[in-house]
Amino acid sequence: MTPITSPDTAGTASPAGASGRNAWTVILCWITVMLEGYDLVVLGAIIPTLLKTRHLGMTAADATTVATLSLVGVAIGAVLVGPLADRFGRRLLLIGSVVEFSVFTLLVPLATSVGMFAALRLVAGVGLGACMPASLTMMAEHMPAARRARASTLTMTGYHTGAVITSLLALQVTKNWQVLFNVLGIAGLLIAAIQWFRLPESEAFVRAKEAPASRRVAFGELLKPAYLRAGIGIWVASFMGLLLVYGLNTWLPKLMNDAGYPVPTAVTQLLILNVGGVAGLVLGGFVADRRGIKLTTLGWFAVSVAMLACLSIRMHSDLLLDTVVFLTGVFVFSAQVLVYAYVTNFYPADVRGTALGSASGIGRIGSIVGPSITGALVAAGIGHPWGFYFFAAVAVAGFLAVLTLPGRAAAAQTEPSPAAEAAQPAV
Repeated sequence: MTPITSPDTAGTASPAGASGRNAWTVILCWITVMLEGYDLVVLGAIIPTLLKTRHLGMTAADATTVATLSLVGVAIGAVLVGPLADRFGRRLLLIGSVVEFSVFTLLVPLATSVGMFAALRLVAGVGLGACMPASLTMMAEHMPAARRARASTLTMTGYHTGAVITSLLALQVTKNWQVLFNVLGIAGLLIAAIQWFRLPESEAFVRAKEAPASRRVAFGELLKPAYLRAGIGIWVASFMGLLLVYGLNTWLPKLMNDAGYPVPTAVTQLLILNVGGVAGLVLGGFVADRRGIKLTTLGWFAVSVAMLACLSIRMHSDLLLDTVVFLTGVFVFSAQVLVYAYVTNFYPADVRGTALGSASGIGRIGSIVGPSITGALVAAGIGHPWGFYFFAAVAVAGFLAVLTLPGRAAAAQTEPSPAAEAAQPAV
């Protein structure tokens, strides 16, 4: 079977054929993001077990190093994929990234030292980091501008669905944590095989490359006056948003345990947090497409501040704790994704991959800083409540960054689109 990616047929396919390709794009991009969400939580879910069993002699400081290097790899992959995807295509980069992280994920349980464990997580992270920007770009380019917030947020429900799956499996396997990595690696290779035969190239990318003005896009393009103001705000907001997402998903079980909650309850809170994330993404996308992406993102960051501050308080009611953690997931996780939605709506097709890759890559620095600082607070014995004070302050910074963003999309002025799309320039 031949991959259905021919640029020659991109503009002449029947409506039924186009619908089928769009369906495959939606499904396969969603599942790819789900795999990254699964990986996001896997380390946080097993850290208590690794430390309790002293696997490979691992200490809290070692766990922090492993978590940090994992995220360094993710950041590298996110930065590299944008320019490459804008030059060579979204499809090939996405499939190669899935294969790379799947293979090295399968090797993680075979590590014979903490150093090898960390190195394998670093290399796997490079492939993993490329998956989300490529998937979000492909999804956005299969949607009209008026639905791009929904495209981003609905795609990212896969992210937190994967996190929920990991949390549920972690509660079942407990000491047999190796199973979590085996499931992820095998699933990734299976998905890559399906992508090879069923995932089409983005038609927006094909059109952009066929245009007379098509050119190689460099990161420096984003520093031009038309994009610079938005770029700075996006990078800061993405940094803060990913700091929150990764900080919470890596250390929430430990922070809850330090607050006095038993380990099963602490791990369950990770599950509830990500269920809230899924609900928040569905809600956030619909609200943003109706009320504007920028305004919605500001509101989401503002509520996040309040929820994170509440978590610093020891709660004696399980229902109250579950509610606050759920609402934290609703607003914190979708606030970050709404930043990506802003990117896909603001930038035109010829720089969209680079812009989204830079937002994800620079933001990933926050994903490194968050677990590192939180890990230091945990090691110092003050993870609770100071970890949540720290997170609340970060959410304030994210709010202020979004406040600086332009209110109109540059893409509306430079990207050919149907009249219905042109009528929706506001973000």
